Amino acid sequence: MPKLKSKHIFLFLRIAFVTVGIIGAIVWGSQEQRWRKLTEINALIFIAILGIFIVSQIIVGFRWWILLRAQSIFIGFWAAVRLHFLGLFYNNCMPGSVGGDLIRAWYVTRHTNRKFEAALSVFVDRAVGLLSTLIIAAFFYMFFLQGRNDIIATEGKGGFLQSAGEYKGILLVFFAALTIVLLGFVLYKPTRTIPAKAWSFICAHSLRAIGKFKDSAILYCSKPLTILAVFGLTFFLQIMVITGFWFLGRSLGITAGIKYYYVFFTLTWVLGAIPISIGGAVVVEGMLMVLFINIANVSEDSAYALALCQRAVWILASLPGAAIHLLGAHLPKDFSIDYNKSIN
Repeated sequence: MPKLKSKHIFLFLRIAFVTVGIIGAIVWGSQEQRWRKLTEINALIFIAILGIFIVSQIIVGFRWWILLRAQSIFIGFWAAVRLHFLGLFYNNCMPGSVGGDLIRAWYVTRHTNRKFEAALSVFVDRAVGLLSTLIIAAFFYMFFLQGRNDIIATEGKGGFLQSAGEYKGILLVFFAALTIVLLGFVLYKPTRTIPAKAWSFICAHSLRAIGKFKDSAILYCSKPLTILAVFGLTFFLQIMVITGFWFLGRSLGITAGIKYYYVFFTLTWVLGAIPISIGGAVVVEGMLMVLFINIANVSEDSAYALALCQRAVWILASLPGAAIHLLGAHLPKDFSIDYNKSIN
């Protein structure tokens, strides 16, 4: 019960953080009628970006399928894609305490007897995605933005820090919510015992898990072409998606170069992985707006519309995961439940 309560409190704090952020975004967007910029969105371009993003998620499913096969886990390609969309739905749409990666890791073990290796592939897939995202951000910053004066000082605004001070109210709300979440985790007694319990669990199961992890790591390292192919797919799909949003930005009148998109989008995606909100909501949008407004000199209403469009694409592309869950398409074909009998 204490463990259950601590999960509920942490979930409540995350939902509260997102709720406050959404209310703040609505109020801020209503000022000076910034929301009107949303009416200028080209519907065809938005639909095209939605299609590109859905295709990119199928490619992510293919990437995970490759990692599974590297571990000699031979589940079907479309089964891997369905499980990926299920996890995407839980990440972006479900305010639960269980993330999409854990959902994927749990259900993929229903498809194979190599449960540890299957679950590990989910987190290897996540690590590959985050690492490639950081590499893209670092590459475009070092070769296209490093040393530019507008990164440190924006003309007419007296520098990034000073211009960020114009939004100190939003920043204070953000850091206050983050502080409340962290204090709630530290001060509430059941949550303080989580590290100790986790350490005890690790000590009790470490030898076996370490052995399996070592074997899996050796197997991945013995297939460098597979790892290179996985990274190549990741770079391709991320560049494809960000380029699509660049076209959307152009339709909104944003003249900032595409190099800003490659740095800002990837950076905010990494920040959105920090579990202080739900699916990175508010964190991704807030940081994306701050970066575009203060560094790329984009108007507030255009940055607002661009950030909301990205969130809309993520949510709409996640909806197939709901249908997969309702239809039971995430379960293996030989999985069934006899409702007339009790579960053993």
